[in-house]
Amino acid sequence: MFSEENPNRLAQVALVALLIVGCVAVLLPIIGAVLFALVLWISTWAFYAEKILPRLGGRKSLGAALMTVALILLMLVPMIFLVASLANSADTLVEGIRPYIDRGLPAKAPALLSGVPLIGSEIEDSWHRIASSRSELNGLLKQLIEPARNLALATGKIAANGVLQLALVLFVIFFLYRDGELIAKSLYIGARKLGGDLGEEMVERARGTVNGVMVGIVGTAVAQATVAMIGFLIAGVPGAVLLGFATFFLSMIPIGPPLLWGGAAAWLYAQGEMGWAIFMVLYGLLVISSVDNLVKPILIARGSGISILLIALGMIGGILVFGFIGIFLGPVLLALGHMLLTRWTREDEPA
Repeated sequence: MFSEENPNRLAQVALVALLIVGCVAVLLPIIGAVLFALVLWISTWAFYAEKILPRLGGRKSLGAALMTVALILLMLVPMIFLVASLANSADTLVEGIRPYIDRGLPAKAPALLSGVPLIGSEIEDSWHRIASSRSELNGLLKQLIEPARNLALATGKIAANGVLQLALVLFVIFFLYRDGELIAKSLYIGARKLGGDLGEEMVERARGTVNGVMVGIVGTAVAQATVAMIGFLIAGVPGAVLLGFATFFLSMIPIGPPLLWGGAAAWLYAQGEMGWAIFMVLYGLLVISSVDNLVKPILIARGSGISILLIALGMIGGILVFGFIGIFLGPVLLALGHMLLTRWTREDEPA
């Protein structure tokens, strides 16, 4: 029953399994950055190979360097402006709060707080109690210092981790551009060896789905940023262009844009512009949010060639399981599963 080749075959299988486990263990801490680099590479490879590389005479290292620099400018420059603006806004906020710390709170609560339905009177009573007692105000400030410090530390960690992840993405994508033809050829050869025509079809479906999701996300971000900027300009919100750029980046987060147009509406209300505040809320709900709800599924479905239902389920489940990169992984996995199920349930054609 057991031949002499069996021990050698088992040893080979065990060695391969250990090697796979070791590779996964090494890449696991950075798998998100590597996968995002692959997504960017897949989404921009056609443009790079057809438009950039021929004009450079096929010089792959130079082309890879130019594409990486272009991505650095597109991804980092707007972030630098946003961070600088946030720092300036923080200074302005501190200067605005300082008089209240030095002189205490005014005796009457702002109308924005006292007018809150159901709990407005309780807020006004608490405000009056704190404003009339310096010790109450100091105690409240002490309670807020620790959460604010923790929030600042957490934000700093997230920002630092984001910068490191972005640097790793750009480092990896340089080599993907430089060796892209070899990598793509190896993927198709490996897929054909593993699954024949089905394996090659799965690679094509995965590529199409990633392209479709990227087109949908970027297209929706551009559309939301444009309509948001128009709304901010109409309402007279300061820094409308900068807020438009912020909308572009935050549109990839489900609650991102409402934070911006909601904050703009609150600012307008605080300035006494009740009509424009109402306009901003309605514009945000009916126009800005509608772009995300209507445009994104259509763009993704058209680009990937799969149903809107699979796209929606894949993105929601992918985010819950894998985080941000799940926006791409979820639809890809469901698209591949749907393709396999379709092929398996297809009736055999008569000979």
